[in-house]
Amino acid sequence: MALDTVAIAEKTPNQEQPFAALGLKNDEYQRIREILGRRPSSSELAMYSVMWSEHCSYKSSKVHLKQFGEKAPHSDALLVGIGENAGVVDVGQGYAVTFKIESHNHPSFIEPYQGAATGIGGIVRDILTMGARPIAVMDPLRFGRADAPDTRRVLPGIVAGIGGYGNCLGLPNIGGEILFDETYAGNPLVNALCVGVMRHDQIKLAKASGPGNLVVLFGAKTGGDGIGGVSVLASETFGSTGPAKRPSVQVGDPFTEKVLIECSLEIFAEDLVVGIQDLGGAGLSCATSELASGGSGGMQVALDTVPLRDPSLSPEEILMSESQERMCAIVEPGKIARFLEICKKWDVTVTVIGEVTDGDRLIITWHGEVIVDVPPRTVAHEGPVYNRPFSEPAYIARANAQVLDLPMPDESEIAAAIVKLMSSPNMADKSWVTSQFDKYVQGNTIQSQPEDSGMVRIDEKTHLGVAISTDANAPWSYLNPYEGAKLALAEAARNIATAGAKPLAVTNCLNFGSPEDPGVMWQFAETVRGLADGCLEMGLPVTGGNVSFYNQTGDVAILPTPVIGVLGVIQDVRSRTPMSFDRAGIDLYLLGETFADFAGSQWAYMHEQRGGQSPQADLQREMRLIELLLECQKLFVAAHDLSQGGLAATLSEMVLRNGIGAQIQLTQDLATALFSETPGRVVVAIDPKNSVALQEMSQKYQIVLTKIGVTGGESLTINNAVISLTALGDAFMSTFPKLFG
Repeated sequence: MALDTVAIAEKTPNQEQPFAALGLKNDEYQRIREILGRRPSSSELAMYSVMWSEHCSYKSSKVHLKQFGEKAPHSDALLVGIGENAGVVDVGQGYAVTFKIESHNHPSFIEPYQGAATGIGGIVRDILTMGARPIAVMDPLRFGRADAPDTRRVLPGIVAGIGGYGNCLGLPNIGGEILFDETYAGNPLVNALCVGVMRHDQIKLAKASGPGNLVVLFGAKTGGDGIGGVSVLASETFGSTGPAKRPSVQVGDPFTEKVLIECSLEIFAEDLVVGIQDLGGAGLSCATSELASGGSGGMQVALDTVPLRDPSLSPEEILMSESQERMCAIVEPGKIARFLEICKKWDVTVTVIGEVTDGDRLIITWHGEVIVDVPPRTVAHEGPVYNRPFSEPAYIARANAQVLDLPMPDESEIAAAIVKLMSSPNMADKSWVTSQFDKYVQGNTIQSQPEDSGMVRIDEKTHLGVAISTDANAPWSYLNPYEGAKLALAEAARNIATAGAKPLAVTNCLNFGSPEDPGVMWQFAETVRGLADGCLEMGLPVTGGNVSFYNQTGDVAILPTPVIGVLGVIQDVRSRTPMSFDRAGIDLYLLGETFADFAGSQWAYMHEQRGGQSPQADLQREMRLIELLLECQKLFVAAHDLSQGGLAATLSEMVLRNGIGAQIQLTQDLATALFSETPGRVVVAIDPKNSVALQEMSQKYQIVLTKIGVTGGESLTINNAVISLTALGDAFMSTFPKLFG
């Protein structure tokens, strides 16, 4: 193909261009022409198409996401907020922690192993670019029905990709979720979270300032894999008929990334960069335009100097490639020699590809010919903004009006019902998956899945640590997106507090169907409103996150799935509260009241009913419960949150964790007491001598406290129902090996 330069574009204003094939709408293409005062060159068109994609520009979500800034609570801990590669919070002792969650849903459906692997690689580089050493990852996952053929295709590959990449990087996988629902068939959710640690003075930002400073590309060479990649894949619905844009999925090399991490951290330690950006979605198009617009605005790049794995790549393909393990740095000329020396030491490919200018244009040349001449902000930050129509979907009224007709077991049926619940795919033991992940590499993992949250030590002398939990209850969000978001926030914060950590900040990955559907857009708008309101009420700032739209096949959208990540700090990880008891003779108490909340529950899902009214979030009460959990931490032998599966699941998980049974006495209707999923409840285990102190604290914080039993024995006995730990454990442990082994 002949080179299409800016000069040629000026002389051929009427030349037809394939903007629609690149995902641009006619009015978007016309706006590009207005910005430039001419038609774009083919390279400019390539840049705008990937940067103005839904995945990169947030064009359908911006108008709603601004609430996270408008309603942001004051936080002394927040150091870097929304707008950078990841948020940063102060955790004390001079340490800062950065964390973020993103999606790699569509690539993981196309090519499960590489899609999931490069999702891990991408989020790790986001954390690295903040100047932090990545210390742990997590992965909330959603799939279609567990016994569906396509689930058997994608799940093993996705799990292997997460483990293969993360294990090779030497990063512990400390938690996540795996849940199944038929709406995720064809649209599995692969959300990846990474957390990193640094000192306050080590924070790096994505900006290119200082005329004469050099633009340096380092890491892997650029190839043809992932051209258009996630920026296009995640910006279109998978149609049930007709062709779909399915460009090649990026191919990851974790060993290259591991070396890149160590090389980058040495470069950061010697303060050799002015600004830094990873090459993820939209590749060089993103890195150059975001660095330029984040700084003074002027940059000149010689694209023909970019090291290539495939010398046949055109300029457009180089700009759109999403090849992995690449970084772009801004370096002062006086420091470039040392920068190159460190890269040589680590055997990392490095090339000076341009420099920062005192102008306000991003100019890219190819063998001396100007092929891009654009105002960088129009590419990176001033793309289209859509205030898409939204309206409450018709199903809401129908679903909320539905009266659930669930079979309720009597006392003679309780044992069988609990075994059935705990062997169902959503509740069953996930160690078939988590055994493929290294949880303890680096030696600082304090707890991981199946605990309520993951926890890592960040200082080996003082034992300062952080805990992270990710949660989403899509069935609740389906019934009431506003309340569903608040309930997910509350659960994630509660899971941090049960371990003894104080919640500090929030990240999120908002997974939805097509924004062009007014009903889906209403779900999204209500979710953002609920999360913003909830974070304001709980005093937890949103530090950043991700929006993933177009998660649907044909007309079938996934359940609205806002995955909420909460990070908390614990001053001494040695004092953490585990999820289960390790001896007999310990009293068990339930914190919180139980009502008949079956809408959106696992019990309802098992009986194929999706309707009713979701619970209402009482965040003031949740905050009192968190304060109680933190103040009473020294009293607790164990603490375990009640969520999916209700009290039955919590008790089952506690007795199976260490193989110690319990005798439970419940006065409430058994089916309601065991299978309801009323939010805001925790089971705590305490030495009997501490019962008076716990009662006093529950009164202080106005939290209902009920003694429900005592630990010991080889069974879980609930009133007159006796379930042997052997039978319960066999049912709990066997499901995943039968499905996927």
